[in-house]
Amino acid sequence: SEGARGPGGSGGGASGLPALRLRRRSALSPQVVERCVAAAGYSVGEFAALVFAGALGFAEALYAVKVRAEAMQKASEAVPSGMLSVIGRREANYKFACLEARKHCESLGIENPVCTVSNYLFPDSRVIAGHLQAVEFLQENARKYYFKRTKMLPVSGAFHTRLMEPAVEPLAEVLKSIEIQKPLLCVYSNVDGKKYMHSKHIQKLLVKQVVSPVLWEQTMHSVYERKQGTEFPYTYEVGPGNQLGAILKQCNLKAWKQYKHVDALEDEEAAET
Repeated sequence: SEGARGPGGSGGGASGLPALRLRRRSALSPQVVERCVAAAGYSVGEFAALVFAGALGFAEALYAVKVRAEAMQKASEAVPSGMLSVIGRREANYKFACLEARKHCESLGIENPVCTVSNYLFPDSRVIAGHLQAVEFLQENARKYYFKRTKMLPVSGAFHTRLMEPAVEPLAEVLKSIEIQKPLLCVYSNVDGKKYMHSKHIQKLLVKQVVSPVLWEQTMHSVYERKQGTEFPYTYEVGPGNQLGAILKQCNLKAWKQYKHVDALEDEEAAET
């Protein structure tokens, strides 16, 4: 579900590195790319959004993503951990549920346990991450905490929690060595749902993102905030899968009506045949 999206002006918009490679005008024309006014990427997709916006070079961004992935994997292997996708009822209290899960871990002898919301997807949908015993406890006691549906995610660790702290320094070091420019268009950060202001801001928040929850629901509200009666922009999700479009539909139905998905790989294959 890690990808990039971009709302455009009245003429449309695009986001994500694959957009720069598309060849068929029917999918994503050069005019759409040129008229893009904002971009956002989910988790690692934020690097793609920043490349698209001219803030990062393609090769440098790939190297940073490689370092980030290797460091996060190493951190994952240090502690048994996981992530639980949750659809909750209105009565659900995620903070209380996480608190009780941490107490459960302490009863098992786990010191300073981690269990917290790591991803805000859409109203009543969260991803909870932390020690494996904590997320398993919540799945087993889902009804008690008013969770309608839970699913363990097929990932190796508790991403976007403090269990990823060992990955902070390696990413910080590589970002110091990379030239970062001010984006040519608005790019929204996962950390606070607000626009990046300058290169140092990007450097700081890309590092902080590793151990901070992804505020995607809040970001969608920021991206599509407008005066009543103002027309919504076209939105393109670029890359494999349309999970971000599904999330947008739950966050903002009016904005979703102007949404399109562009699968970069399928588009390139069609252009080559």
